[in-house]
Amino acid sequence: MTQLHDTNYRGFASDNYAGAHPEVLAAIAEANGGHQVAYGEDVYTARLGEVMKQHFGESAEVFPVFNGTGANVTALTSMLPRWGAVVATSTAHIHTDENGAPERISGLKLLTVDTPDGKLTPELIDREAWGWGDEHRAQPLAVSITQTTELGTLYTVDEIRAITDHAHSLGMKVHLDGARISNAAAALGVPLRDFTTDAGVDILSFGGTKNGLLYGEAVVVLNPEASDGLLFLRKLNMQLASKMRFVSAQLIALLTDDLYLRSAGHANDMAARLRTALEEAAPPGLEFTRETQANAVFAILPPGVADRLRESFRFYDWDPATREVRWMTAYDTTEGDIDAFVAAITAELGQ
Repeated sequence: MTQLHDTNYRGFASDNYAGAHPEVLAAIAEANGGHQVAYGEDVYTARLGEVMKQHFGESAEVFPVFNGTGANVTALTSMLPRWGAVVATSTAHIHTDENGAPERISGLKLLTVDTPDGKLTPELIDREAWGWGDEHRAQPLAVSITQTTELGTLYTVDEIRAITDHAHSLGMKVHLDGARISNAAAALGVPLRDFTTDAGVDILSFGGTKNGLLYGEAVVVLNPEASDGLLFLRKLNMQLASKMRFVSAQLIALLTDDLYLRSAGHANDMAARLRTALEEAAPPGLEFTRETQANAVFAILPPGVADRLRESFRFYDWDPATREVRWMTAYDTTEGDIDAFVAAITAELGQ
């Protein structure tokens, strides 16, 4: 097939824009050929189970799925009865960007809390964690946090431990949306289990697509007592891959030889380079709105500037009302990409 796109083009809209990492593509090719039993009874999915235990502990059980929304919905469904509710931030992906799937598919209720930085705390959880036994209120039985958050912020190990301790004391379970869990691990500089299994998280969605996979994520159960029915729910939620070996092979590649850390760490470094270069250039009219702790940079631009920049570099408005934009970096963002973008921004603001 003739190549239809310019491989030199780079955008800053999402780390989903990046292609598949060469090591991931190689893993798919290595898993190809011959026959393997379908629906997860293959040697690659078995090996993935061993690899996940190395990273998350011996109790970890992995369920590969197609995408992040499917991972979140399936995980949360396995944690709750039909009358259950989940406390999450108002900016959580499960609330803002999944088209109501958790509520429509699972039948659960999301109880959202406004936060200044996209992070929950025990005190913020308490705003919605009440009303147990009241038949008129959906029962708050789980907490969902995102690591890193949709605002690019990062939970520390102690912050997650405080949340899980508090939630468990209330009889609630804890789900972690790890769409960018590798970026968090790279930023924190600790093993994955330090801020998940050892910090008391019960179940998580392990992200891969934003960190170099062609497609595929996984539900990882850390506390078997907190989840039930995943064997059936994955199929029910249309997340059971027949040729699962190709999802599993990608995740194995990501978790082997620290590829997940190398890729995510590079993305984080490129975001830091973008932030630092713009701070040093200090172009008039540019205002940063949030901390840059992983691979996201948030800023406000003067009227019209974002649209003119988007003629060459694609990125999204975060809050059109305030002209806040979001710039994301990826595993394949180069220093040259950053320098070219900084030059375009400073030139535009210098006019």
